[in-house]
Amino acid sequence: MIHKLIEKIKKTQAPIVVGLDPMLKYIPSHIVEKAYGEFGETLEGAAEAIWQFNKGIIDNTFDLIPAVKPQIAMYEQFGLEGLKVFKRTLDYCKEKDLIVIGDVKRGDIGSTSEAYAVGHLGRVEVGSRSYAGFDEDFATVNPYLGSDGVKPFIDVCRQEKKGIFVLVKTSNPSSGEFQDRLVDGRPLYEIVGEKVAQWGETFMGDSYSYVGAVVGATYPEMGKILRKIMPKAYILVPGYGAQGGKGADLVNFFNEDGLGAIVNSSRGIIAAYQQEKYSKFGEKCFGEAARAAVEDMRDDIVSALKGKNK
Repeated sequence: MIHKLIEKIKKTQAPIVVGLDPMLKYIPSHIVEKAYGEFGETLEGAAEAIWQFNKGIIDNTFDLIPAVKPQIAMYEQFGLEGLKVFKRTLDYCKEKDLIVIGDVKRGDIGSTSEAYAVGHLGRVEVGSRSYAGFDEDFATVNPYLGSDGVKPFIDVCRQEKKGIFVLVKTSNPSSGEFQDRLVDGRPLYEIVGEKVAQWGETFMGDSYSYVGAVVGATYPEMGKILRKIMPKAYILVPGYGAQGGKGADLVNFFNEDGLGAIVNSSRGIIAAYQQEKYSKFGEKCFGEAARAAVEDMRDDIVSALKGKNK
């Protein structure tokens, strides 16, 4: 699957992943009102609004981007109805030939970690048959429990030719409370990055590993260091746009081949119509606003990368 991700990035010339992280406050009123009219102010009604919103975003951006990243928490908050829409969204994205990165941040040990991996990336045995559960292409993994929590994911990924992105240096302001702590004189995120590189060496594609890393755009200097520590790891970069990251901050996350990183934007794209820059589109054309935001993000990143290579 890492090969397909790279090929789609090359084809679209857009190292972008759209975060499908819907909240009701992002959804235009006409969609919410129609859903409530059909299902009432219920969890089912909220789920229907999310589905229609997601579909509008996907329909307007799928030809521009290689991948999407649904954040499962935004669906879990609506219980089983939300999880149904999560799965429906995943399936629809695959129909559009998009790579799906499940932002699930799972992390446990032993059989529990294996069950998470099977549920999101593998196949579960039911009698004489097997079934794919959520069936994402990649999943985000929390490494806090060490190799015991990560290796079961790698084992399932090896069977399915899928991948993971391990949290190394996250984009949130308080990430440094733990991730920047010195261990033997070095910040913890560097040590985690070294482990990601080691895990990745055991499961390589042609030029990049199936074991990637999450490194926030809000820490470009740390990204530069981690790029050197993990030369064969694809880096998933959150924090662009709404969290303050911009194209110029991203150049050090990429390798000299122009590959090696894919940048996430969530509300900066899906709620673009609420920004002054894209307000001309209005609520009714929220999908067109999202498309314009993707195009602007692509141009910003490509321009920054060209500047780096001059």
